[in-house]
Amino acid sequence: QVQLVESGGGSVQPGGSLRLSCAASRMILSEFVRYTYGWYRQAPGKQRELVASLSSGAMTNYADAVKGRFTISKDNARKRVYLAMNSLQPEDTAVYYCNFRGPNDFWGQGTQVTVSS
Repeated sequence: QVQLVESGGGSVQPGGSLRLSCAASRMILSEFVRYTYGWYRQAPGKQRELVASLSSGAMTNYADAVKGRFTISKDNARKRVYLAMNSLQPEDTAVYYCNFRGPNDFWGQGTQVTVSS
């Protein structure tokens, strides 16, 4: 059974940075590269929203709120997907989830990001 495990969340002050990591366990490389990868977030009382996505063809897409501040990337050899987050603001506070969409649909368990002074 494939599992996605996120890490890298935490608490930072406004203007700080974090890098989230999503590791795909029990997934072979030839399967890993077939997916579209996404990072979503859900703040208290709000719906889950797409933050960034990266297609198997290396096309990226970002929510307007994070353009220029967040970067999605992947490491095929490590079967990991990353979300580098810079210039974090309090409105970025949420639980962040990674998602693999393709032959199947997988979600991680979520990692909390809190931005406050």
